[in-house]
Amino acid sequence: MKVGEVRHPECAVRGKPLDGVRVLAAEQMQALPYATQLMAHLGADVLKVEHPLRGDTGRASLPALRDDDGREVGATFLRNNLSKRSIALDLKSDDGRNLFKQLACHCDVVAENFKAGTMERLGLGYADVAAVAPRAVYVSISGFGQSGSPYAQWPAYAPVAEAMGGLYEPNRKPGLPPPVVVAGALGDNAAALFAVIGVLAALRQRERTGRGQQVDVAMYDSMIAMADMVPFLWSMGAPPSMAASGSTALVGAFAARDGHFVVAVFREHHFELLTEILGVPEWLSDPRFATRRGWAEHTEDVIRPALEAWAADKSKLEAARALCERGIVAGPSNTAEDLWDDPHVHMRDMLLEVPRPDSDRDYLVVGNPVKLSDAAEGPVKSFPKLGEHTDEVLRETLGLDDARLAELRARGAIG
Repeated sequence: MKVGEVRHPECAVRGKPLDGVRVLAAEQMQALPYATQLMAHLGADVLKVEHPLRGDTGRASLPALRDDDGREVGATFLRNNLSKRSIALDLKSDDGRNLFKQLACHCDVVAENFKAGTMERLGLGYADVAAVAPRAVYVSISGFGQSGSPYAQWPAYAPVAEAMGGLYEPNRKPGLPPPVVVAGALGDNAAALFAVIGVLAALRQRERTGRGQQVDVAMYDSMIAMADMVPFLWSMGAPPSMAASGSTALVGAFAARDGHFVVAVFREHHFELLTEILGVPEWLSDPRFATRRGWAEHTEDVIRPALEAWAADKSKLEAARALCERGIVAGPSNTAEDLWDDPHVHMRDMLLEVPRPDSDRDYLVVGNPVKLSDAAEGPVKSFPKLGEHTDEVLRETLGLDDARLAELRARGAIG
């Protein structure tokens, strides 16, 4: 799906669920920008507050492209800021802070994802905003929350939150450090999803009470929630390794002709089906496979050779399809190119083609995973230039004229 396209235009007349919701977001990098981009997909008008000179720190990430102004724009910014309006405010200036508060009075949601205490020091914390905009829902995403965590002043990126939340240790091999996942940012994106859930819940409660409240989301908490099996299994007396895939069942990646496919066998009748497919009925009477733990213990020495011999003449997609057709859970281990070629991905508009201003090639951003039967898909707007909508927003929302805008710009409060 290309930026600007619309799927199901017959639903467009009914609008989107967050039409009329305005979000004022002092945001950077990924966690909050991912959340507000999802809200924009659902119809919200997102006003992204950036520093007039530097912009969102995500603009400095790599790889990068050059926008129409010749400014470098980095990958973290490019994939998390579609359909937003950029307003450049210096929140360290009195004028910038005052403008932020004035805008907050016209917004349903005020959002920030700085280190705990930063917005309070600027005079823009929850209490400060609630004093002038009591109906606003104020959402904060930080590494460790707003309630006095002993780690409150620690910086946090996704791998740290993921490690602290327990995601890495179950897969650590003896004598080796735990593997640190670098593909994607679960620590950021999971926190973003919990933030959106919190915002929607708080907006719903505001319908009854007439008041906003603070939504406090910690990346650390989000990772504990995602890794729920780790503390649960420990409390049940199970060894830490049991939380790892393939420790108490047959779960693993196996080689096919053109790559790997993943198989997950957790139930006895699925194991029986697998023996039929592989032509090894003797496994059913083999004491090594009498338990699910036995399947795991003998995956490498017995099951892998048989399964990979069966799949040697098949593509990873063909192998997965053959297993799924018999009722065994399986799927190909996809590369980015595989995703681009996947008909499911195109049918569900899960990759958005965004034009590059410095090239005739498009780049890809993930689409909206929330599909609604009575709302159009798209249109999605490209990423904003730094401060592209400053004058537009301040004119339409606060009624500022050209002279006042010029004065604020001369003083460095806006960009």
